[in-house]
Amino acid sequence: MNAPFRTAAGGRVNRRKILTFTFDGKTFQGFTGDTLASALLASGVHLTGRSFKYHRPRGILAAGSEEPNALVTVQRGDGRSTPNLRMTQVELFDGLAAISQNRWPSLEFDVGAVNDALSPLFSAGFYYKTFMGPRFLPKAWAWNHIFEPIIRRAAGLGAAPEGPDPDRYAQRFAYCDVLVIGGGPAGLMAALAAAENGARVILCDEAAEIGGSLLAETSAVIDGRPARGWALDIVLSLAMLPNVRLLPRTTGFGYFAQNFVGLAQNLTDHLAKADAKKPRERLWQVRAKQVVLATGAIERPLVFPDNDRPGIMLAGAARRYLNQWGVLPGTRAVVFAAGDDAYKAALDLKAAGAEIAVIADLRADGGALTQAARDAGIRVETGAGLTGTRGRLRVSGVSLRTLNADGTPKPDEIIACDCVLMSAGWTPCVHLFSQSRGKLKFDAANGAYVPGISAQAERSAGACNGAATLTGALNEGYAAGCAAAAEAGLKTRGVKTFEAAGDTPIAAGFTGLCAHDRDPLSVKAFVDFQNDVTARDIKLATREGFRSIEHIKRFTTTGMATDQGKTSNMNALAIAAAAVGKTMPEVGLTTFRQPYTPVTFGLFAGAARGDLFDPVRRTPIHDWLRESGAVFEDVALWKRAHFLPRSGEDMHEAVNRECRAVRASVGLFDASTLGKIEIVGPDAAEFMNRLYVNSWTKLEAGRCRYGVMLNEAGFVIDDGVIARVAADRFHVTTTTGGAPRVLHHMEDYLQTEFPDFNVWLTSTTEQWAVIAVQGPRAREVLAPLVEGIDISAAAMPHMSLRTGTICGVETRLFRVSFTGELGYEVNVPADYGRAVWEAVHAVAEPLGATVYGTEAMHVLRAEKGYIIVGQETDGTMTADDVGLGWALGKAKPDFVGKRAMARPDLTAPGRKQLVGLLTENPRALLEEGAQITLEAAPATGTPALGHVTSAYWSETLKRSIALAVVKNGRARHGETLHVPMPGGAVKCSVVPPVFYDPEGGRLNG
Repeated sequence: MNAPFRTAAGGRVNRRKILTFTFDGKTFQGFTGDTLASALLASGVHLTGRSFKYHRPRGILAAGSEEPNALVTVQRGDGRSTPNLRMTQVELFDGLAAISQNRWPSLEFDVGAVNDALSPLFSAGFYYKTFMGPRFLPKAWAWNHIFEPIIRRAAGLGAAPEGPDPDRYAQRFAYCDVLVIGGGPAGLMAALAAAENGARVILCDEAAEIGGSLLAETSAVIDGRPARGWALDIVLSLAMLPNVRLLPRTTGFGYFAQNFVGLAQNLTDHLAKADAKKPRERLWQVRAKQVVLATGAIERPLVFPDNDRPGIMLAGAARRYLNQWGVLPGTRAVVFAAGDDAYKAALDLKAAGAEIAVIADLRADGGALTQAARDAGIRVETGAGLTGTRGRLRVSGVSLRTLNADGTPKPDEIIACDCVLMSAGWTPCVHLFSQSRGKLKFDAANGAYVPGISAQAERSAGACNGAATLTGALNEGYAAGCAAAAEAGLKTRGVKTFEAAGDTPIAAGFTGLCAHDRDPLSVKAFVDFQNDVTARDIKLATREGFRSIEHIKRFTTTGMATDQGKTSNMNALAIAAAAVGKTMPEVGLTTFRQPYTPVTFGLFAGAARGDLFDPVRRTPIHDWLRESGAVFEDVALWKRAHFLPRSGEDMHEAVNRECRAVRASVGLFDASTLGKIEIVGPDAAEFMNRLYVNSWTKLEAGRCRYGVMLNEAGFVIDDGVIARVAADRFHVTTTTGGAPRVLHHMEDYLQTEFPDFNVWLTSTTEQWAVIAVQGPRAREVLAPLVEGIDISAAAMPHMSLRTGTICGVETRLFRVSFTGELGYEVNVPADYGRAVWEAVHAVAEPLGATVYGTEAMHVLRAEKGYIIVGQETDGTMTADDVGLGWALGKAKPDFVGKRAMARPDLTAPGRKQLVGLLTENPRALLEEGAQITLEAAPATGTPALGHVTSAYWSETLKRSIALAVVKNGRARHGETLHVPMPGGAVKCSVVPPVFYDPEGGRLNG
C-alpha cells in the first residue's frame, strides 16, 4: 500500500484489512478503522478544500467534529450524495467516493481564488454596503437582477442533492435514570458510577469507538495500567452490564426543556453495502432523570499571519492521528505552542521518526515539558512566535521570531517544514450546557467559560467543566455519576477515586492575536477558517461601532459557519475585547444553538416523507365514493368527496343537482371526517363548562348542543355538535381540520390548568364512520333499518341522541342537520361503515336520493347562514361577531376566553359582524375574499368595511348568495354596499345571514 506517512505499527486501525477509496477521482488506500482524513494524511494529502469567501487552499486542521476546513461530498450511488461532511468523521469503507467542494475547475487550480487577490473589496460587512447601489439603478431591480442571483450562486459549500433521498430513517423514544454524553475519561467514569449504583444508563459518544482522548494516550497510566488499555476494559465492563446502553457514533445535538435530549445515531454510513431495509440513522429522543455532560474540550488554534495553509493543524489532532490511526502529519514539523500539550505532540512525533525543526513557545519561561523536549534533542525557543508561513498548496516554511537577551526581536528566521502544529490551549465544550439554559461563568485562571448555574437536572464533569488533569477528570466523572444516581432516587454506595500518572496539567494557554510586525492592513491572520474571518475583520467591526460579540459575530460572520465557531469563538472574543479595551466577560459570549453538529433532514423527518410526509386519510366509505365517480378534494389530511358528477355534468351542474335532491327528497353525505373526541369522567361536565362557552351541567343524557370553543384571547377556534351520552360521558364533534388542534387544546388545559379534574380524553375520529342522511324524506330512509330507536319527531326531536342498532350494527344516532333540512347522522363502528352505507343507499335510492359532496354541503349550509370555522372566522372573530352570542353561558363563572371577551377592543363598537349579501344582479357571483366598500370607486387609501367569506350560486333560491363580515354589519341590514371585482364593482344589499327557511320549520319537521 502506497502510504508514505503511515507508521510501521501502532494505532487502532486493522492493518490486515485494506480498503480502497477515491478522492476527486484519484484512488487511495487505507485501513479499516481509518477516517477519510487519516487515510488521506497517510498518503501525504493535506489539500482538501477551499475556503468559503477567498477560496484559499485549506487542509485538515482537527481530528473530530470541530473540523472547519476538510468538508467533502460523499457519493454512494443510487441517489445517495451527502455534502459538507467532515473528513474527520467520515469512516473509511471500501469503495468510498469523496469529492472536494467549493472549487472550480479543480482543487489545485480554483478560479475562485481570484477573490483572495481582491480581498480588500470583501472586508467584513461588505455585503451590507455593496448591495445598496449603484445609485443610478433602482434598488429593487439591482437586487433582483444582479445581486441576488450572484449571491445565490456563491452561497453554500457543497451542492445539495437534487433527487429524493432513498434511505430510511428511524426514530425512537427512550427513558433512563442517567444519560451521559461523552465517552472520554469523565464520561466513562460517570457511566460506571451510575451503573454501579443501579441506575439505568445511556452513554453516547460521537466517535465510532468509545474512549475519547484515552484512545490516543500513550504516556498516561491509570491505577497502574496504560490509559488506553484501562479505558477499553471499562468500555467492555459497561457493555456487559444489563442496565447500560452504549451508543457509539451518536451525537447529542440538542438539549431541550425538562431533560429532553436529542441524539443522532449513525447506523450505516460506515458500511460499504448497507442493507436497504435498515435505517441509515436513528433519532433518539431521550427523557432522562439526570444528565451528565462529559463533552470534553476543544483545542484552540493560534491566530498568526497566514495560519491557514494546508499542513497547519492542531497539535492535539496531530498526536491523535499518530497514536490512534498510525499516521504522521509530516516528516519535518514546526510546533507553535502556548501550553504543554503541544510538547506532548512533539515528543510523540519525534519518537515515531519525524523531525521536529523547532518548538516556538509563546511563554517566556516555557513550561513543564520544555526541558524534556530539549533533552530529547528538540530545539526549543521560548518567548518566540511565528510571524508568517510559506507555501502554496501546502506549507513549506515558517518565519520564526525570537528575542534577544534584552527583549528586542531578532530578524525573522526562515525554517523549512512540511507541517506546522499549533496549540493555544483548550476551550471547554459547553455547547450543550448552554443549550440547557445553564448560566456560564468565566474562569479567569483558565481564560475560558465553564459551566456555572445549571437550569436543569444536569451536571458537567471533566474537561468541559474545566478539569485541568486526567486525574481530575476521572474523579469528577465518577462523583458526577454517583450524584446523578442519587438525584435519580437510587441509593448510592459512595464515591471512588482514581489516580493517573504521567499526566501534565492543562495550562490556560493563549487567546487572541499573536504579536507580529507585519502590515496589519494586508496580513491575513485567520480566526474563523471556514468563513475566512481574520483578526483584521474583527478589529474593523469594533471600529465600525460594534461592541457586543453577538453584533460582531453577525457583522463579520465569525462563528456562523457549519462548525459554529468551535475553534474560533474564544479567539474572536479575545481580539474584540482587546480592541475595545474591555475584558472578555464584558464583551459577552455568543449563543450556542442546536444542533451541535449538522444533522440530516431525514433524521428529523423519520418515516414522515413521501406519501407519509402528509399522510392521506380515507374514510371507510372512500372506495364506494371513488367507484361511484366522486371527485375528491383535500381537507386537512382527509380525502373528501367534493362532488359526484354524472355523465356529461360539470362541477356546477353536479352541485346544483345534489342541492336540489337534498331540498326535495333526501341526500347522503359521508361525514366520517368530522373530528370526534370522547370526554369521560366524573368531572366531564365541569371540564366542558371550562372549555366551551356554553353551559353543559344541565344538559340531559341523550341531548345534543351546539358548542363554541374560544382561545385565551376570546376568539373562536372551533365549533361542533356535542352530545351527552351519559352523566359522565360526552361525544364531542369538531371541524374536520380542527380535530388535532382541539384535542391538543383540551389536553393542554387538562394537564396545566385543571390537573385536579378526573377526566379522560380519547380521540375517536377513526372509530366511527358517520353517514349524514339529510332531507324531508330522511326519516323514511332510516325507519326500516333502525332497531331499538323510535325516530319519530316526538320521540327523537332535533338535537337529540339515541343508541341502538342499524342493520344489526351498534349505532349512535344523532338528529342533527348542517343543511337546514330534517337530518340524521348515523355513527357506526368504522369496520361496518361501508356495509351500512350501502344498506342506507339501497333504501334511499328509490326515494329519489342522491349522494352529495362537500361543495353541495357548503352551499346548503350557507343558505342557512351556518358558519365554517376558518372561513367565516379568521382568528380575530368573537362568538358575537359571527352571530353566536346566544351560545354564551351568561351564568357561567368562567370559561376559556371569557375574561378576554371583556377587553375594550373586543367590546368596542364598529367590530366586523357576520351578514348576508345579495347582489343586485342575481346572477353575479362574488369572489371569496373580495373586499367590501361603501362606495363603488373609493378613494385610494380608503379602508375596506370587510370582506366576503363565502359565496355560492344557490340552486334553491335561483340566485347568488354570500356571507361576509362587515363593520357594524348587523346595523347595516338594508344598506347597499359595493364589492370591487375585476370586471367592476358589484352592488350588494346587506341582509341577515339566513337566506333559507329562517323560521327553521323544515329543520324541525
